[in-house]
Amino acid sequence: MVRRSTAPRLEFEAAAIYEYPEHLRPWLDDLPKKPGVYVFHGESDVMPLYIGKSVNIRTRVMTHFRTPDEAALLRQSRRITFIRTAGELGALLLEAQMIKEQQPLFNKRLRRNRQLCSLSIQGDTPQVVYAKDVDFSSQPGLYGLYANRRAALQTLQGLADEYRLCYGLLGLESLSKGRACFRSSLKRCAGACCGKETQAGHHARLVQALEQVRLICWPWKNAVAIVERSPEMTEYHLIDHWFYLGSVQHLDDATHRRQPPEGFDNDGYKILCKLMLSGEYEVIELG
Repeated sequence: MVRRSTAPRLEFEAAAIYEYPEHLRPWLDDLPKKPGVYVFHGESDVMPLYIGKSVNIRTRVMTHFRTPDEAALLRQSRRITFIRTAGELGALLLEAQMIKEQQPLFNKRLRRNRQLCSLSIQGDTPQVVYAKDVDFSSQPGLYGLYANRRAALQTLQGLADEYRLCYGLLGLESLSKGRACFRSSLKRCAGACCGKETQAGHHARLVQALEQVRLICWPWKNAVAIVERSPEMTEYHLIDHWFYLGSVQHLDDATHRRQPPEGFDNDGYKILCKLMLSGEYEVIELG
């Protein structure tokens, strides 16, 4: 019996039930062509349906209106609100913060990952360590950010393949004392397991390999403010150990900032690390 694909039929049905959301048209009038965060709200005043960001709020929201795949979101939406920011950075930070705090129904990314882990060299062997046990923002000698132990070990295995490191010495597989590992016979291991390479040489190449994914510790003693300016407004984004604490329009208001929460902010680190160290933005250390 020949099975016919249902994908075209499902796509047709999705398009067939799409209707332009006329009930949302009144909310378009006030949307600015400026950077910021926008929110689709449903019946609930507590949990929004979707949170997004753009350098042009109005244009981005209109793309939702023209996308049949988002018919479910549009049908459930009752109003659209927005928050202006000075630029793209402020929009990125605010979007990430709001999604984590409000958990919108249609957002599937930027959720807090409580199992975040990294790699650390303990002795000569890399070990998986977890954010709940180690302060990732200030602990030196950490490599990579991973959703789980398996992802961390997969990265380590990939680096071992690239640098011809020994799986046995890395703890990725068992190793018989005095015998070369299987990969050594295939020339995929440089032979530290059987004396063809010194343990010190193997360790040095391990450190070199891990350097590609090394975490950067928070380089300031205190919290800082990143300055972002536009013709209409200036914002000071308050950051402490890669945590976004909010934004103020006057630096004097930074003295009332909240304290960073416990743990490590993976999203904040990914958004801010390279950018803050690049010199693209003015960074003011706060006393």
